[in-house]
Amino acid sequence: MNTWHNTSITEAASLLASDVEQGLSANEAKNRLARYGPNKLRKGKRFSALIIFVSQFKSLVIWVLIGAAAVSAALGETVDGIAIIAIVILNAVIGFFQEYRAEKAAAALARLAAPHCRVVRDGHSAVVAASEIVPGDILLLEGGDLIAADARLIQVSVLRINEAPLTGESQAVGKFTDSLPSETPLAERNNMVFLGTSVTAGTGRALVVNTGMETELGHIAKLLDTAESGETPLQRQLNRVARLLLWACLGIIVMIFSLGLLRGIAPFELFMSAVSLAVAAIPEGLPAVVTVALSLGVQRMVQRHALVRRLASVETLGRAQVICTDKTGTLTMGEMTARKLITSENLYRVTGEGYATEGAFFSGTEESLPSKSPELLALLRSSAACNDAELTLIDDRPGIVGDPTEGALLVAAAKGGIRRGAIETEMPRLAAVPFDSDRKRMTVIRRRENQLWAFVKGAPEVILHRCTLIRTGQGVRELTESDRSRLLQANTLMAHDALRVLAVAERSLAGFSFEEGGVINDNEIEQELILLGLVGLQDPPRNEAKEAVVKCKRADIKTVMITGDHPDTARAIAHELGMLGKGEEVLAGAEIDRLDNEALKARVAQVSVYARVTAEHKLRIVSAWKARDAVVAMTGDGVNDAPAIKESSIGIAMGITGTEVTKEAADIIITDDNFASIVAAVEEGRGIYDNIAKTLAYLLSGNTGELIVMLSAVLLGWPLPLLPLHLLWINLVTDGLPALALATDPIDPGVLNRPPRRSQEALFNREFLTLTLFTGLLTAGVTLGVFAYELYIDNSLEQARDAAFTTLVIAELLRAFGARSEQRTIWQIGLFSNMRLFLIVAVSFALQLAIHHVPMLQTLFQIEPVSQNQYAAWIGAGFIPLIVLELRKVIRRPHKEGLK
Repeated sequence: MNTWHNTSITEAASLLASDVEQGLSANEAKNRLARYGPNKLRKGKRFSALIIFVSQFKSLVIWVLIGAAAVSAALGETVDGIAIIAIVILNAVIGFFQEYRAEKAAAALARLAAPHCRVVRDGHSAVVAASEIVPGDILLLEGGDLIAADARLIQVSVLRINEAPLTGESQAVGKFTDSLPSETPLAERNNMVFLGTSVTAGTGRALVVNTGMETELGHIAKLLDTAESGETPLQRQLNRVARLLLWACLGIIVMIFSLGLLRGIAPFELFMSAVSLAVAAIPEGLPAVVTVALSLGVQRMVQRHALVRRLASVETLGRAQVICTDKTGTLTMGEMTARKLITSENLYRVTGEGYATEGAFFSGTEESLPSKSPELLALLRSSAACNDAELTLIDDRPGIVGDPTEGALLVAAAKGGIRRGAIETEMPRLAAVPFDSDRKRMTVIRRRENQLWAFVKGAPEVILHRCTLIRTGQGVRELTESDRSRLLQANTLMAHDALRVLAVAERSLAGFSFEEGGVINDNEIEQELILLGLVGLQDPPRNEAKEAVVKCKRADIKTVMITGDHPDTARAIAHELGMLGKGEEVLAGAEIDRLDNEALKARVAQVSVYARVTAEHKLRIVSAWKARDAVVAMTGDGVNDAPAIKESSIGIAMGITGTEVTKEAADIIITDDNFASIVAAVEEGRGIYDNIAKTLAYLLSGNTGELIVMLSAVLLGWPLPLLPLHLLWINLVTDGLPALALATDPIDPGVLNRPPRRSQEALFNREFLTLTLFTGLLTAGVTLGVFAYELYIDNSLEQARDAAFTTLVIAELLRAFGARSEQRTIWQIGLFSNMRLFLIVAVSFALQLAIHHVPMLQTLFQIEPVSQNQYAAWIGAGFIPLIVLELRKVIRRPHKEGLK
């Protein structure tokens, strides 16, 4: 691959057999189009709708449920089988629509290409479709153009390019034609222009060197095509649950059937009970519970400015251990802002953010009004007078047309009450000498009160060299060496704070004669200037970002800045946000290139800021964190962020400034471009995981209790305590609706005050299994006790089964209230703080009562009428598991607090 930035213009033209003046002939362009192909980005690998839909059934838990539905239908429980299949199909449909949209990312890249552009063909300017551009074409560039291909510049005039979508560089980049060293990073190849970027100012001619997939944007498209996000932690956990349930069901059937035969139980009755118990052991409501929990979380996240594209990604975000974030537009405003002004007498701090014109000027703690500070007023007026930008509204938001730096100067002037329109009326513009990289200054000549004035801005060291006077609050005086030293020191200090510094000056051109549109001698008029002051500009951090970073630290989440900006700029912003702790490093892209994947993996934990990085660097950083088994979130807005966003555990795009490519590759879109909204989404994700975990614990504890009841009866030689219909009813009433209500529980307010769960942390950890087994044994013990009492004291098998059936249902329904927290008791949480659960338990309780009072249901469930005292005793027994579990929380709390 040619390093075109390291190639001279003559050599590049020779390699491409092109004439920089005449361009290509029409015939040659046609031949090259056939050889190189259209200047289009290839769409990424696509899947048909059918394949995407079929892929929704690859989860093992889905096939376990389908098997359970088939068995239910075989047992005559058609309604139960249909309900399970309906749940499976609903989840497949939701997953289908989420994944179908996610596959649009690579296609969106193609829409960045310019539809038409100007080229030189046969020695004449011609407008052609961007898709017909070929290597060797000569592009003609001017302000507002989208760049149609990667090209080597051969002629420029004050050309500035916005490369933020490609490199993340927040400022427009000045271009030149000189050759550069081969190792020059992408963000500093200032003799090149790239597909997907745009011209903010100036004009130029460029030799096309790469088109289509061979461009830098094409390289990103290839990275995006190969990036894989893999399974989410939640999906891995559910697959483990499915495997466990599958083996458990097979074991149950074999064990109960074998023991029952040895005990002489009728084979058909035994088979029905064993299979019914196996079906009951499968929490078929689990996918519905997960879907409901995630969907409700999605609704809450929309209210907190986070739009979710993949449901499973919500829970993944809750596990996030690392958030890799772009700087420009995410941690910062993405809009250049004047932050400090230095005049002959004062340093002024400027408030307000971005391109909004609300703000004030402070000298120390006192607000300064420009109308009462003549030297400040003069500095602001000249900043607006020597300017080519325009303030405007873009999508109802304050914006600028032109160079972002000049836009920031206009905004600062507007905060002081000086408007560009008034400048043009009071001081008509006659001529300008534009800024370029050699002169490092710009001059505009205007007529003010029948006298010509020159307004100049540029690099401080250049402007100071040309100044002999300085404006003060009392008038103009000589610029002393002490003044020069103080201002140069101020320039150095602001530069160390990553501020871009401009000096502003003016001069009366009394005695000069000049006609509008005439030629001016810049060396002659840019002398003996009156220095007005220095302006320090920066893309400022968002106010909310610093607080969000603090929250991340409290939640044990590492925040990492990844930007295309200069290391000094990145370091200054990171310090201001509190992201750089003791011993944490700043790493540049050139240093990343010197590290292999293993070395980078070993080093990422110590690095909090990456600067001057490319799309490939970002991808490697995310991959290094994933290689350390970290759940890593990647945020960004530019095209260069898209591959890393897709590769990350959870991809997050900015909704306002984000490109369509980035949004399509992401799992979550932040609608207000605010880093604080990402932290709010993490909070929601953690709460959702808690709800899913406690619901699963509730489901499996209940199923464990049922299994222990049946296994114990077989081992003890007792009649089976529960009939197949009893098991299916328990599964419906106690597992389904209460579990769905648990999934809607409010989020614990202290959820961000604990570390995130590790990606490999098993849901079935020791504490989970202990609680599940303890709860199952407790529930089963109470149920078997009631069954034995009725069987051996009252000598009635039907009544004993009724007692076991009723006690187990009541115990499970009441236990749902206690399942809401492992630490807090019902009274601490509030009995009515989840009204859905309260109403569902009440309705389920009423249905259980109806079985004992409706003759048809009595016959169906094979139960006999009982006295009120008996029923009250069974209900009392059903309270025992809940009471014991609540007392366990009270006893264990001091021990847990002592471990903290």
